[in-house]
Amino acid sequence: MYNILLTDDEQIMIDSLKFIIEKNFPGQVNLYFSLSGSDALNLTAQNQVDIIFMDINMPGINGLETLKCITQSKPNTVIIILSAFDRFQYAQEAVNLGAYKYLTKPVNRNTVIETVRGAMNLVDQIRGRLSNEVELHKKLDLVSPMVESDFIYSAIFGGGKDVSDYFSYFNITDSYWCFCCLEIPHIETKNQYELYVKIRDVLKSKSRCLVGSFMLNRIAVFFPISCSGTKNAAEAQLKVQIVDIYRLLSINVCSGIRAGISRAESDQQKTTMIYNGALDALNRTPPGGGIFFENDTKKSDGNSNIGETAEKIFARVRAGDANGASVLVNAYCAALTEKYEGELDKIKNALFELLINVRNITTETDNTYHNEAFSNAFSILSSENDLVQLEQFVRNRCNECASHILRISGDFKNPIIEKACGFMNGHMKEDISLERTAVEVGVSPFYLSKLFKEEKNKNFITYLTDIRMEKACLLLKEPRVSVKEVSASVGYNDQNYFSRLFKNKFGMTPTEYRDSSKNNI
Repeated sequence: MYNILLTDDEQIMIDSLKFIIEKNFPGQVNLYFSLSGSDALNLTAQNQVDIIFMDINMPGINGLETLKCITQSKPNTVIIILSAFDRFQYAQEAVNLGAYKYLTKPVNRNTVIETVRGAMNLVDQIRGRLSNEVELHKKLDLVSPMVESDFIYSAIFGGGKDVSDYFSYFNITDSYWCFCCLEIPHIETKNQYELYVKIRDVLKSKSRCLVGSFMLNRIAVFFPISCSGTKNAAEAQLKVQIVDIYRLLSINVCSGIRAGISRAESDQQKTTMIYNGALDALNRTPPGGGIFFENDTKKSDGNSNIGETAEKIFARVRAGDANGASVLVNAYCAALTEKYEGELDKIKNALFELLINVRNITTETDNTYHNEAFSNAFSILSSENDLVQLEQFVRNRCNECASHILRISGDFKNPIIEKACGFMNGHMKEDISLERTAVEVGVSPFYLSKLFKEEKNKNFITYLTDIRMEKACLLLKEPRVSVKEVSASVGYNDQNYFSRLFKNKFGMTPTEYRDSSKNNI
């Protein structure tokens, strides 16, 4: 359907155009009418008009002035100028203003029909272009979070690998950038995606940041800092922006969000280190929510040094880094000795408090964890007066906890791979592709393929084929299910193709496998 506005100060001209258009384009048009330029402006403001017939010589605002206003506010409108004057300067100005045709009165019937048909074709082209742009934006809205997640994973887990291609892709030319680690309370599977969308919308409304996907209840965010000044100026500007974003997150998402923000950096090779700085800052954030900036710790304050070192020990234990925790225990004991100047009871109390926190961190990861040494920690610390032995006892406990967390973490499945495998197992009958699975888990096909090679030591297709063949083996042991039904159940509509794949993997056909299974019963 096409909306057409007929504008002329002579009613007879409007009636003539109306008759020609309605007769030759039945059921294809909605017609609007106006006798002046001001009426035409009001109608186009209130309605979506596709095509306008506009007379030049009208009282008040003339046609060219009206045309100028309309093309500014509605640039996709197709305008046809009508004039009783065959003057080149009028035609030239109309074309310069974007008119589609310039017709002189009286207008021939066939010319009107041909002009309307051409204008309709032009409207179709404009609609198609706009539709394509909308579709492109939809695709970009889908792809962009995936690419951003790829970048975040590469940046924080890449161990210093080159991420310059991502910087170029996202056109990040800022002198400084930082990482923020957000921890969201009350995460449930059913509301995770909804929360992610809300968080992303708030972040994107206030910054050109790149947002990672959920890692358990945390989201990593990369913030470019648009500041041409010094590093200190960049960090000061960032603080103002983060506080504003945190306020919006608390209002639009939920209360109790914790945020750790790293220092500003300019070296692209330090993304992993800077992300760890954000994690350390998060560990210092109050349990009930709030913001902590990595550079907020006052190095000159002895109490702050001790507290900072303790938090770093907790972070290393959480990360399963026994060696890192050991080094920090040495620094912690040295700071306690310097502060308390040989007051052994105060040193013991601080060490006991440290061990209680380390044990709690471990039980958060594994609530079945038990270590007899922790049960006797108070009595051991009370009876031991040798600082070297006290330090060794605390170091051993921290090492044990970090090693246990590392061992437990090794048993955990990558949440992306786990979700992908769950989708594949649940939709085995269907046509499963790498691209479709990537959409389901919210990463790019390239990154998902890379994860499968790293986590499963095989590519996506090989893994999918393997789980289908394993399922087929189970189904073939049921004599009432035909080979054709087994083939369809594991996603192969071509039974012959299924049989070839099965034989390649197991060295026998599905029928032979079924027979051998019977013999083994």
